[in-house]
Amino acid sequence: MKIQASNIQVGDRIFAYFNNKMQVCKVKYVSHADQPNIRLTVFHGERYRYTNSGIIQFKSEDLVDLVN
Repeated sequence: MKIQASNIQVGDRIFAYFNNKMQVCKVKYVSHADQPNIRLTVFHGERYRYTNSGIIQFKSEDLVDLVN
């Protein structure tokens, strides 16, 4: 299912390029939600670990694949 990047919330699981490959990422933090670009702090895997986290940036009007 596709969702607009501006509607992504903490805890959502999305498909995104992370560490040079397309994978399922869980959103830990959303920043700059009111700006034209949205930054998401994400991690892959089931448990949050700082070493597995990173930042992904989207334009607020972009469509992002949401995992069910």
